[in-house]
Amino acid sequence: MTVTPTTDLAGQADYKGRIGKLIRDARIHRGLTQSQLADLLATSQSAINRIERGHQNLSLEMVARIGAALDSEIVAIGSGPTHLRVTGPTTLSGSIDVKTSKNAGVALLCASLLNRGRTTLRKVARIEEVNRLLEVLESLGVRTRWLNDDNDLEIVPPEHLDLTDIDATAARRTRSIIMFLGPLLHRLEEFELPYAGGCNLGERTVEPHMTALHHFGLEVKATDGAYHAAVDRGVGPAKPIVLTERGDTVTENALMAAALHPGTTVIRNASSNYMVQDLCFYLQKLGVDVEGIGTTTLTVTGREKIDVDVDYAPSEDPIEAMSLLAAAIVTESEITIRRVPIEFLEVELATLEGMGLRYDRSEEYVALNGHTRLVDLTTHRSELQAPRDKVHPMPFPGLNIDNLPFFAVIGAVAHGQTMLHDWVYENRAIYLTELTKLGGNVKLLDPHRVLVEGPTHFSGAELVCPPALRPAVVILLAMLASKGTSVLRSTYVIHRGYEDLAERLNQLGANIETFRDI
Repeated sequence: MTVTPTTDLAGQADYKGRIGKLIRDARIHRGLTQSQLADLLATSQSAINRIERGHQNLSLEMVARIGAALDSEIVAIGSGPTHLRVTGPTTLSGSIDVKTSKNAGVALLCASLLNRGRTTLRKVARIEEVNRLLEVLESLGVRTRWLNDDNDLEIVPPEHLDLTDIDATAARRTRSIIMFLGPLLHRLEEFELPYAGGCNLGERTVEPHMTALHHFGLEVKATDGAYHAAVDRGVGPAKPIVLTERGDTVTENALMAAALHPGTTVIRNASSNYMVQDLCFYLQKLGVDVEGIGTTTLTVTGREKIDVDVDYAPSEDPIEAMSLLAAAIVTESEITIRRVPIEFLEVELATLEGMGLRYDRSEEYVALNGHTRLVDLTTHRSELQAPRDKVHPMPFPGLNIDNLPFFAVIGAVAHGQTMLHDWVYENRAIYLTELTKLGGNVKLLDPHRVLVEGPTHFSGAELVCPPALRPAVVILLAMLASKGTSVLRSTYVIHRGYEDLAERLNQLGANIETFRDI
């Protein structure tokens, strides 16, 4: 049996009112105030008030969370995996704002451990990756609180961090946990962290992290499903740290370790990607001196102790911007995508221009962080030709590694053959072959390369969501362009990185229903 939302407006208002009454009765039965239930759900009291009055649209994901918080079987009836039913083909229209960066948000949550004062982050992406990190932080004694419906988040650390009861289940569901190493090595002389998880993208070695942090006296042994860490306080960087991999999280870990090292640390072969820049700007607000932002050499003069109340707004997400751009292209739609971080999409746009994409671009303006350059893009229906050269990612300022998969579905609607070379991950390219189940012509040449032949006339099908974030969204975008009804099952991985993506696409004219098997 499946549960799907009704399309009748009167019936919709009626069921929202009945669900609201059930929630109110269950809350009162548990002896909770609206404010206490809001804290349990990491939302605002005003949102709970609207829900109980039947004035709030509710996803089944939220219904399930409320049911778990209230221990109510009536409300928790839809607590299985979330699926999406897509009816196409779709033509999108209207405007949409790009939300703040997933990867910047998780880095800043980890970096908040550097600060003994209050950190307030503005407009944080309310995604499952953030939820898992908040669960881990709270298990260490950190107090976190969503302040309002704008997704402003307050983080207040305890005087002493306690890893005794760390939420290992939540930690293992996010690879971002590895970025706790840099801050924690200054707070604790010995500690354990569960092995990191996240997307299933093949072997992703943590050795570059260990090599970088070894300069700060960190020694890590990986046994029994955990990283066992010990810190030698007498060790500090005696020479520039040369990263063996220009990785984003490796650079962020080294930056956070350097932030609480009172001397000057030079980091070479550093990533200059968007989330690294956001972290640098945040560290500057903490009073840390960071030079070379946007380059591959960072010079950091840290502080022995950081205890300040700080307010920071992470910039918009270039990967979400690329996702929305791809949605417009594959559905041949004209939409306006606002708040696009243009400096992190310039190579992608140049590639698309070479393929024949036509679009308008506004004048630049500045993001709330005071640094990142934004524009509004308006797409126009365009007949695309396959690029003459292969499409491959490079570290910033090259084509972003996370944006490469979107060129598979874009290549599928272009005329000719598009070759993608995903040299970073061992098996992410394999998931792109799932497009063949929707009528695409995608050949796997080897674990890193696929050949896409277009143009494609997509047809609806039922698929299980790939266990990797960007390929999963690629499948969803192809479903928007598919004739008939498609079903994408077990979509948790999409919720890891995107906030309300299906609902926001529906606001542009998509026809996507969320449902669960019960």
